[in-house]
Amino acid sequence: MPIFNAPLTAVDAKETRRYAGLAKADFDETIIREACEEAALLAGPRGVWHRYAYDCQRQTIDAAEGVVLAGTAIGRHLAGCESVICLAATVGEAIEEAVTRHFQEGRYAYSTILDAAATAAVEQTADALERAVRPAVAKEGLTMRWRFSPGYGDWPLTGQTDLLRISGAAEIGIRLTESLMLLPRKSVTAVIGLSRQAETSAAPHGCAACSKTDCPARRTPPT
Repeated sequence: MPIFNAPLTAVDAKETRRYAGLAKADFDETIIREACEEAALLAGPRGVWHRYAYDCQRQTIDAAEGVVLAGTAIGRHLAGCESVICLAATVGEAIEEAVTRHFQEGRYAYSTILDAAATAAVEQTADALERAVRPAVAKEGLTMRWRFSPGYGDWPLTGQTDLLRISGAAEIGIRLTESLMLLPRKSVTAVIGLSRQAETSAAPHGCAACSKTDCPARRTPPT
């Protein structure tokens, strides 16, 4: 299973604001900048992925023991796909430890912003992994769908168990608690569909495809 390692030179301040629920709020930019700088310094970005054949009629991944993807949302998302990439990414535990330490020191606002910066950092890591894989996929004439994670739509979090196993997440230190929480906490798992059908730009994805319109971290579509 390929391991992805890439430096994270900067954490996106705009995304940090969004994850902190401050996209439209007047907040001290110095604190946001400091948190992004600390997150970039502490992050240990790593990723891993594996590709499998996929049966979109049965919603099954052709992995050892077989994996059935439960839910209509993931079924619709992967319709027409002939294979999938199962991935996992993390930025490690050092950022989490720093968030806890700052909170214990009474820097409550800063710890909240640093936690948001850590979320932005792991999403950037997953984005970078996708960019690394895309050229090889494109050479095969395949299009990558946007990544879809357990918990999206009606795909239950119990899907994490199989996804961790078949993505090779343990290779980069990701584990799962009994309550289905990923550890390190700033980690993501996802499935990316590969198809020979061009994905249209008009197809809703990400926040636009989510029905939770009151989410504080929801991206605002460009005007």
